Amino acid sequence: MDSKDHLLALKVMRLTRPSLVSSIPIYCETQDILGTALSEIAAKDVRTVRGHEKFAVSEVLSLPQTFGNIFLGETFTCYICIHNDSAESAFNIQLQADLQTSAQRLALVGNAPVLELASNESIDQILSHEVKELGTHILICGVHYTTSNGEKLYFRKFFKFQVMKPLDVKTKFHEGDKDDVYLEAQVQNITPNPMFLESVSLDVVTQYHVEDLNTYCDSKGSQELTFGRGSYLSSNDTRQYLFKLTLKNPIVFDPKKPPVSSIGKLDIVWRTSMGEKGRLQTSHLQRMHSRLLDMAVVPEKIIDVAQLAKPFEAILRITNNSSKDMSIRLVMNKKKAAGIVWLGTSGKDEGDLKSKASMVVTCTLLPIKPGLQTLGDLKVTDSASGSTHTFDDICEIFVHTANETPFHFHDISATYTV
Repeated sequence: MDSKDHLLALKVMRLTRPSLVSSIPIYCETQDILGTALSEIAAKDVRTVRGHEKFAVSEVLSLPQTFGNIFLGETFTCYICIHNDSAESAFNIQLQADLQTSAQRLALVGNAPVLELASNESIDQILSHEVKELGTHILICGVHYTTSNGEKLYFRKFFKFQVMKPLDVKTKFHEGDKDDVYLEAQVQNITPNPMFLESVSLDVVTQYHVEDLNTYCDSKGSQELTFGRGSYLSSNDTRQYLFKLTLKNPIVFDPKKPPVSSIGKLDIVWRTSMGEKGRLQTSHLQRMHSRLLDMAVVPEKIIDVAQLAKPFEAILRITNNSSKDMSIRLVMNKKKAAGIVWLGTSGKDEGDLKSKASMVVTCTLLPIKPGLQTLGDLKVTDSASGSTHTFDDICEIFVHTANETPFHFHDISATYTV
């Protein structure tokens, strides 16, 4: 039997919320305009409809005209209708709906057969699926049924759609004192539409305790979120979040094990302008322990706000994590693109540093560019072995041009500002 001769018709429609349309023309006939004055207004191309002559056309809701965009983490919902267009009944109707992705095929529905579908009657089904993969998705809908003369028939339809990435998430780890580590997360809205970030949290593994640093105390002493209860995020806007992680028990470092450990996952929940909910979880974030490296450089004492073109001093702690003694030499490079440059003699010997020991060195720095600048471009050489370690991201310092901004030193043992 050809498709045009099938007793049943299959229709699929995606269920999504309407959108706001700022301006939509409403056309009408001249005789629909009431009153002479309104006719004169209509002659000037001002449109109105009967019963709403005194209401201006403003933002209205528009039903979706296309399939629309679907983003990773959202819920795909569709309405499936099987309608009997013929004059006879169909029997044992069974609907099958699968979702084919690049990695797998998921069965969305496969319910028991409907014994009979009379002429001009319908079977309705609503399907929902949380989208967890990017790329091309194909909704495959198949219908089995039997005619009145016992003939078994089958047909199916395919509906293809693309799942796109809604957020761009960048993470960065900053080593603190002891076993503390700070996670900086930048969340960018890469959809063409605005969204509200409902929550950004960090689900850590059992070895860590997490402290959310995205709050502050208001004038009354109450805790408030940095970006408010509903963080509005326009297209291409970015929000920055900070979390402090503390080990519950100190790690015993074993050089035979891989120098990476899992921290946890970022959990992000957002809503669209019409309230539709989306949720994403990142893959497991991996932290490289600085103490597993042969050498570590962390700020011991440094200002977090500096004035442009005004030198300041910084105290750095250099730790020898290797099993051998070292002879330390500092090489301070001066890149053209650097916002903060090192002053003083480069390549100076700082003395011997025994295994598992630390030393502090005082350096002079000069801010040459305003804004948030990264302190780096420092090479620490072991004269004994000839090995060199490069540190390009020691800390971040805000450089300003206003003279009234105060400087203040940060004690890294108490907190670590990035």
